[in-house]
Amino acid sequence: MGTFRDSLDLRALRFAVGFPLLLALGFVVSALLIRRDLPEPVAIMWNADGGSSFAPFGAYVAGAASLIALVGWLVFVQAVPIARPVAMRRIMMGLGLMMSLFVTSVAAAGLVGQSRLPDARLSHVDPIVLALGSGAAVSLGVVMAFAFKPDERWTPEDDLALEAERILREDPALARDSLRMWVHARSSVFVMIVVAGLFPAVLIAVAVPWLGGLLALAALLGAGFLFARVRADRGGLEVFAGGVLKVLKVPAVDIAGAAAADVKAADFGGWGWRHHDDATAMLVSSGPAVVVRKLNGRRVALSAGDAATADELAGILNRAAARAHGPGQA
Repeated sequence: MGTFRDSLDLRALRFAVGFPLLLALGFVVSALLIRRDLPEPVAIMWNADGGSSFAPFGAYVAGAASLIALVGWLVFVQAVPIARPVAMRRIMMGLGLMMSLFVTSVAAAGLVGQSRLPDARLSHVDPIVLALGSGAAVSLGVVMAFAFKPDERWTPEDDLALEAERILREDPALARDSLRMWVHARSSVFVMIVVAGLFPAVLIAVAVPWLGGLLALAALLGAGFLFARVRADRGGLEVFAGGVLKVLKVPAVDIAGAAAADVKAADFGGWGWRHHDDATAMLVSSGPAVVVRKLNGRRVALSAGDAATADELAGILNRAAARAHGPGQA
């Protein structure tokens, strides 16, 4: 029993059970408040030809309240198991709130549309109540999905983080072996892209908008590949073109050595992300760079901004490789 309880987010479970019940109760109370203004029996379904299906007031309210609770429970309960991904649990919690509020809005719109009418055959679903309720359901569901904080659970990622923390305590120097930086081409290169790409795109867009937009998009993508985000630590090297697209990943165990160098982009196929002969490169310009030799004989080259940064980055990668290949493989 204890294991089963540990597998559930109890706070989410209490909300999943309690909220639909309270919402259904609120609907029943509200329906009773306008009971005197409703015909008997009330309409429960409106057909395209103007006909209606009818049911006693009590059956309408009981059925609607049961549906509100049932729909809420069916969706909310998907967010309760801790083993499910956090993103899924957030989405299901927001969707549960949205669906239960939407069903309540539909049921309430059906009653309000019959208010103060002598015969339910003259009624219709109130569009204002339905629109306001549906809008509130969507917006509150989105807010819930972002605001809901699932119970934390221990994951394999936590094991890795704990192990990394243990290693840092044993070897404080590892904390300094981490580098995060951005590199980019010279400003003159971006001016050239604007003049040669974006400016003609604006002129072409006057006559052929889609072609001008396509040219502008190509220029922006080209400029994006002249930015790179570099991350180096004890795990190895990662490079992201434009800051988001991972184009290079070299684990520390695959590194034979790294050295700072002054390179020419043409030797590696040009600017940007390139595969050239035995090398893969992410160069935003010619100049200071780091060339990494892999155990399989291939090379990786990336821009480093300036000579001092290139030396620092090469040192971090060499130390990471030495630890990865050492006896303890820290």
